[in-house]
Amino acid sequence: MVEEEGVRVVRCGGSELNFRRAVFSADSKYIFCVSGDFIKVYSTATEECVHILQGHRNLVTGIQLNPNNHLQLYSCSFDGTIKLWDYIDGILIKTFRVGCELHALFTLSCAEDSVFVTINKEKPDVFQLASVKLPKSSSQEIEAKELSFVLDYVNQSPKCIAFGNEGEYVAAVRDFYLSVYFFKKKTTTRFTLSSSRNKKHARNNFTCVACHPKEDCIATGHKDGKIRLWRNFDDEKKYTYTCLHWHHDLVMDLAFSVTGNSLLSGGRESVLVEWREAAEKNKEFLPRLGATIEHISVSPAGDLFCTSHSDNKITIIHRNLEASAVIQGLVKDRSIFTGLMIDPRTKALVLNGKPGHLQFYSLQSDKQLYNLDIIQQEYINDSGLIQIELTKAAFGCYGNWLATVEQRQEKETELELQMKLWMYNKKTQGFVLNTKVNMPHEDHITALCFCNAEKSENSTLVTASKDGHFKVWILTDDSDIYKKAVGWTCDFVGSYHKYQATHCCFSEDGSLLAVSFEEIVTIWDSETWELKCTFCQRAGKIRHLCFGRLTCSKYLLGVSENGILCCWNLLSCALEWSTKLNVRVMEPDPNSENIAAVAQSSVGSDLFVFKPSEPRPLYIQKNICREEVLWGVFVPRDVPESFTSEAYQWLNRSQFYFLTKSQSLLTFSTQSPEEKLTPTSKQLLAEESLPTTPFYFLLGKHRQQQQNDKLNEALENELVQLPLTENIPAISELLHTPAHVLPSASFLCSLFVNSLLLSKETKSAEENPDDVNMEEEKESDDSDEESNFAEKIQDINNTDLEEDVIHQLSKSEEKELKKFRKVDYSWIVAL
Repeated sequence: MVEEEGVRVVRCGGSELNFRRAVFSADSKYIFCVSGDFIKVYSTATEECVHILQGHRNLVTGIQLNPNNHLQLYSCSFDGTIKLWDYIDGILIKTFRVGCELHALFTLSCAEDSVFVTINKEKPDVFQLASVKLPKSSSQEIEAKELSFVLDYVNQSPKCIAFGNEGEYVAAVRDFYLSVYFFKKKTTTRFTLSSSRNKKHARNNFTCVACHPKEDCIATGHKDGKIRLWRNFDDEKKYTYTCLHWHHDLVMDLAFSVTGNSLLSGGRESVLVEWREAAEKNKEFLPRLGATIEHISVSPAGDLFCTSHSDNKITIIHRNLEASAVIQGLVKDRSIFTGLMIDPRTKALVLNGKPGHLQFYSLQSDKQLYNLDIIQQEYINDSGLIQIELTKAAFGCYGNWLATVEQRQEKETELELQMKLWMYNKKTQGFVLNTKVNMPHEDHITALCFCNAEKSENSTLVTASKDGHFKVWILTDDSDIYKKAVGWTCDFVGSYHKYQATHCCFSEDGSLLAVSFEEIVTIWDSETWELKCTFCQRAGKIRHLCFGRLTCSKYLLGVSENGILCCWNLLSCALEWSTKLNVRVMEPDPNSENIAAVAQSSVGSDLFVFKPSEPRPLYIQKNICREEVLWGVFVPRDVPESFTSEAYQWLNRSQFYFLTKSQSLLTFSTQSPEEKLTPTSKQLLAEESLPTTPFYFLLGKHRQQQQNDKLNEALENELVQLPLTENIPAISELLHTPAHVLPSASFLCSLFVNSLLLSKETKSAEENPDDVNMEEEKESDDSDEESNFAEKIQDINNTDLEEDVIHQLSKSEEKELKKFRKVDYSWIVAL
């Protein structure tokens, strides 16, 4: 049973991981990145999210390690607070209330009680770099109002501010100006490059800055792709600079290595460039990183780099310029044309990803599973080039088929349209192109849907277009003599008075097809494709259509562009009810009769959950988010919830996700993002420091399993279990002694095997090693042992023959048998 108060709107993914530079931990085991109003902690080895630090009430704008404690992390936000975290345990330690919006955060080891922030002045585009003193107090929330200004007229981006030479100075760039402030002298020097009025220097704008960690050297990136290295900048007249040029477009970010021996740069070429010793000739490249490099970070240990990319990806790179891990978030495309879909097989969220791709995104782990290349053409990053757009996609036949539509239009009369049908291949576990249709319609395709009825015999796909037609595509045997190939072909073309077809959908049982033609909704029989009836609502073009489900399957709902929600009864062919509601998203729950509608208001977006049979909503929540909601989808739950209140029962079988205009993915949940982390991630955080080598398991981390019951009966009905090998000196010496000082393997073999033998401590005389030399003195005990041994053999074999054979043994043979019996070979069964 779930408490009602626990249901709330939470961000479940989609936030930008590339909004700010990522930060490494001191030991390079973890990497921190900003994600909306959260801070995510990832493992650099496994790419798993091990913690989500939550506490800010607005967008997080900066994160930095505490220079005085490498296990703590500072963060700042638009909510006007600076928070101190223990990132190992995911605990908030302190909150410092500054009281104004904070746009960037910087820390210095020489400034123990202060941090540096970028704040906004009275004018909207004027920012200042200020020092904030963090008072010491035992309370968790502290006022930090003591600010001292350092530099004026700086850029709000943290890439345009850098501290150099162990905190002796700070450099800031904006437009065509470079400002350097010296803390000891308390003086500022400014340098100006030629403005854009001079055509020769038309692209001299500063884009980023980085300072040498140990020398007086400043590197600046520029819009023309050049990198300038400034020296002697303490004097405005004697300063010098040299140029490095490889990038053909603007330099997005710069970073020096920990020692300062090399400089890293990145831009729109998706190539990381390492300038060794800041020389034009000594440069190395890491190409094909996939997207524009927006940020570059260096670990404090110097063994790892990382790049943040425009496709919401973080790439972790070794010091030798080899990519070791990729943390991929929800790819932010320019616009989501396909909407939100759920892959019936993987339960992954599917939508537009990289240009020309569909991304499959795991809602449970908040990371991308894989990309499906639909357009299958090389993407050229050129702002003036008209690209091929992936506009529509739909799953059908329980995930066995995928339909996609791509288009390109350079002029009004030059439309390039292509529809592709993809079949799921069980061997390759992926989709394979089956059918390609060039120009399936003469104008833009507005909608496509599969018939997903359970009793449907033939696979059916319907497309609607602005050319005034809808087409029915069926799966048939292709022109193959062996009748093993299948393909899609057009079976029927329908229209209604040459109106543009705007939307289409099938009923739950697949018997009816609804197609909207501007303001008119038409109902067609899916068996004969005959027009059954029409509904007309003079309230604008129909924007959404959906049938009711289960007990409400006799209803059809439609939303017009003028903000009218209508419900028609298919049995009486009449309007059941209508209401004025500016619905942007309408999604039916596949597991119930409920329908979720998100309406746009002047304040934000409102959610209404209702059944078509009842005009009164089951659940209403105002202002679920401040921005416009573009898409929504219901995801069936693997384990149903148990909400008792009628207001929340619509969440029992499915979970509702919705995507905002800024491409943030939100949902209704009772769990915070930290609670949704998998137990594997939690265990990984606790055990990551332990070496999981084969020797680690051999040394006794896991106990041996109990032996088989049959073997136990054969061995005196006792459990034989190997001891923990971590306490055996022979094995410890063998595994912990350096190899070059170990004796030969032949010498160690006998010691190693003998250490594995089990010693059985019992009161029986046969377990006493002295019995071998005292047989004559204990003949009576030996005779008892012989009879006991014979009885055990008889129990095992259950025959009299074996007992006779044993009594026929000679006395010398019996003595020899005793010797072998006193050596315990029970360890063999555990091998």
